[in-house]
Amino acid sequence: MHSSCFSLALSLLAGAALPVRAQPPVQAQPAAASTLSFEQARAALLERSEQLAASAKAVDSARLRREGMQGLGGPSVAITGMGYRYSANVDLDLDPARRALGNGISHLPPQLGGAVGQLPSLPANYDLQRKSNVASASLSAVWPIYMGGLGDAVRGELDAMADEALADAATSADQLNTLLVQRYFTAQLAERAAALRRRALEGVRAHDDAAQRMLKAGVIAQVERLQASAALADAQQQARKADDDARLARSALLRTVHVASGVGGVRPSSPLFVSSEALPPLQQFLDAAQSRHPGLSKVAAKRRQAESLHDATEALRKPQVLAFGMREVNTSGKPNWVAGVAVRWTLWDSIDRDKLAAAGQRKVEQAELTDAQVRSDIALLVEKNWLAVEQSRTQYLSGQAQEDLARELLRLRAAGLKEGTSTALELIDAQLNLAKVQTERAAAANQYVQALAALLESTGQTDEFTRYMARADIRITADAP
Repeated sequence: MHSSCFSLALSLLAGAALPVRAQPPVQAQPAAASTLSFEQARAALLERSEQLAASAKAVDSARLRREGMQGLGGPSVAITGMGYRYSANVDLDLDPARRALGNGISHLPPQLGGAVGQLPSLPANYDLQRKSNVASASLSAVWPIYMGGLGDAVRGELDAMADEALADAATSADQLNTLLVQRYFTAQLAERAAALRRRALEGVRAHDDAAQRMLKAGVIAQVERLQASAALADAQQQARKADDDARLARSALLRTVHVASGVGGVRPSSPLFVSSEALPPLQQFLDAAQSRHPGLSKVAAKRRQAESLHDATEALRKPQVLAFGMREVNTSGKPNWVAGVAVRWTLWDSIDRDKLAAAGQRKVEQAELTDAQVRSDIALLVEKNWLAVEQSRTQYLSGQAQEDLARELLRLRAAGLKEGTSTALELIDAQLNLAKVQTERAAAANQYVQALAALLESTGQTDEFTRYMARADIRITADAP
């Protein structure tokens, strides 16, 4: 081989081996793309989420129902009006009166008896008919004086139902926050993977162009040229797939926060992060979960509902005392009225109240056992998530050695190509391997973020996520080298 051709080939490959800083294709990086930080995404979620709005409606409904029953057991006043027409027909039998009158006349003195006997005699019967239109109105009042604690039991149950609605709303908010973390940083990971694939593609394309020139110069064999072409085709396919994955992840994020993408698209700007510092001790998270997890608040509300239902059942065993009164309001003259006190005490009915009381007590005991089980399950979940965060953190940190190795291998392959001890395909493999290792480290960072969000949700501290994000000392942006 002529020395001039060999020198030309080395210069071509040496230039191709240098790190590529070419601009990505226009279709992969829209010029008009806007950015969306995690704080902006969270604010949009809180403002536009239908799920959070539905939870708020449920809380309002429970609160209004409780306020509406605040006066339960107080007095009530009602006015009653009636208008009616009646027709009364009565057939009076006068025979007994006539016989009694005849007997009475027979005992009178003759002079009086004769005079009375000349009077017309009573008929045997008399038909009485009466028709009239009547309108009346009355004002009535009832005031329960003692109901055995039934009103307090009902209000207590409604209070517990309102607290349950609040716990459900808090659970929905925590789950949505975790979902936002998942979709936001998964989109950021997809952006990082797509950027790495595009960078690798540009490097492989440069090596492929150099291999084509080397083949024409007679420096390499046809098989090496084909290997470079195959590597380019695979890199192109992987880059397209990474771009599609990033586009889908962005779409899922924007649909979650209800933000329109616009013409240029919207990309997440808050980077993936990892804290090199270990988490606080597990016990600290366990203590927080036992006091802040909304699931425990819901179980407590369920228990109070069961206790209130049991109290209501017991109240029905006790006597009920109420005052009442009624007065006509549209009569002439002196109106009719009535007032008094009534006492009612059920001595026996067909309902087995002992069984109902026992059933209510079983509900209370069920709530107590459920509380113990939920606390145990939450503690296990917190421990699992805490370990997942630590495992992801150590996995990311340990991956630094692999990335350093991949970078050094790429440097050696580039140097070896200049010296003729490495092939273009080996250089391409080293460059793709570096992209693979960097993508895996970004995936480990995403696992750290997702595990942290799950840990904070399981301890009722989702609002602390941004504080952990701000304190992280390692940040992985999409375009990081």
